[in-house]
Amino acid sequence: MLAYRLDQQQSPIDLHELSAHGIFYRHLPEAESDRRKEIETIKAERGYVAEDVVELTPNTPDLDIICAKFDKEHIHTADEVRFVLDGSGIFDIRDLNDQWIRVVVEKGDLIIVPKDRNHRFMLTESKHIQCLRLFQDTNGWSPIYRTLQATAS
Repeated sequence: MLAYRLDQQQSPIDLHELSAHGIFYRHLPEAESDRRKEIETIKAERGYVAEDVVELTPNTPDLDIICAKFDKEHIHTADEVRFVLDGSGIFDIRDLNDQWIRVVVEKGDLIIVPKDRNHRFMLTESKHIQCLRLFQDTNGWSPIYRTLQATAS
């Protein structure tokens, strides 16, 4: 995991600062049994009841259209939880002061973007990521774009 501010200095962010802004991060063990145990603990502690696996690759049909749904600033009404099984991705997340933090996740990284937090997601240059997703209900979630939030109030 690499985290830094998207400012002119690209100031590095440590785990303590991520946590202070409500962003949960943990690098999980490589051993499947240890990793599964940590995932089950997180599910129980945070009330996640459903999971699935999603994968994007350069061969994914309509990859650009799929990615365009998430590269614009948006929120979800539930946490966005990703455990990277393979590949890498980029989360830009607004901190509590509405400033951008960029978090680059790779294999073994688990990140939780808190509900109602503006963020966007992009693939890295490899255009490959496989993630375990956790949900607080079986319906999943849909993005609510920031421009729609502003016009709704």
